[in-house]
Amino acid sequence: MNFHDDKDGDSRRKSDNLPDNGPDFAPKSKKKPASPEVGHALRSVYQQTINEDIPPEMLDLLGKLG
Repeated sequence: MNFHDDKDGDSRRKSDNLPDNGPDFAPKSKKKPASPEVGHALRSVYQQTINEDIPPEMLDLLGKLG
């Protein structure tokens, strides 16, 4: 299908049908500063993930790929 030959091709754009949410309608974000506890918890979970052993089944699959 070629939109150059279609009379209604320009009117089918999704952006033309969306409401104009300019800066007056933008939601205001109310970010709270991150607490040190959250950062510590994230680092702890990340370190635990890094220290996990790779399951033998995954090692077997990886071996078959290489």
